[in-house]
Amino acid sequence: MKKILLAVLLSVPLALCSATTFAQTILVIGDSLSSAYNMGEEQGWVNLLQDKLDKKYPESRYQVVNSSTSGDTTAGGLSRLPAMLEQHSPDVVIVELGANDGLRGLSLKQMKRNLEKMIELSMDKNAEVILAGMLLPPNYGELFNKKFHQVYLDLGDEQDITLIPFFLENVGGVAKYIQADGMHPNSDAQPLILDNVWPHLELLLEE
Repeated sequence: MKKILLAVLLSVPLALCSATTFAQTILVIGDSLSSAYNMGEEQGWVNLLQDKLDKKYPESRYQVVNSSTSGDTTAGGLSRLPAMLEQHSPDVVIVELGANDGLRGLSLKQMKRNLEKMIELSMDKNAEVILAGMLLPPNYGELFNKKFHQVYLDLGDEQDITLIPFFLENVGGVAKYIQADGMHPNSDAQPLILDNVWPHLELLLEE
C-alpha cells in the first residue's frame, strides 16, 4: 500500500509539469507596433495571435511571448534578446524592429548589423526567424525610404529567413487605422496586422 501511495504522490508533480508544458514558443521582440500601444493588451495583434493559435491548434500548446517595448530600436532589441532566448528557448522568433531607427535617422548600416546579429543569435539557438519589413512615412523621402526598406530585403535574402515584406500592409497610411498621433495603428488595425503575419508563421508551424 505504501508503495502504491508513493507512486501516486510522485506522479502528481509530473502531471502538473506536463499540463504547463508548451509544444512551441513564439517570441515576438518589437517596439510600440507590437506592444498594444495606447490600447488594451488583449486588443494587440500579438494577443490576437495567441487566440488564433489556441483556436486553430487546440490539440497543441503554443505560447506567444511578447517582448515588445515602446520606442525600442534595433540596438535595444539586440541588448534584450540574449536573455529572452535563454529564458524562453523559442522555436520561432518574430523580429519587428527598425522603425524607430529610421524615424530617428540612425545609421542604416548599424541597423542592419543589429538585425543581422539578432537573426544569428536566434538561429544559433535553433529558432526559426521571421523578420518584419518596414517602410517609413513618405515625408522621409523616396531615396531614404528605399534604402531603409532595402535593409530588410537584403537580410531576407542573405540570411535565408522568412520575410514579411511590409508589416503594416493595408494599415500604414490609411487614416481610419491610425491613432490620433498620426503614427501608431489603432485597435481596428490589429487584425489586419495579424493577417500580414499569419501566413508566414503558419508555414513554419506546419513544416
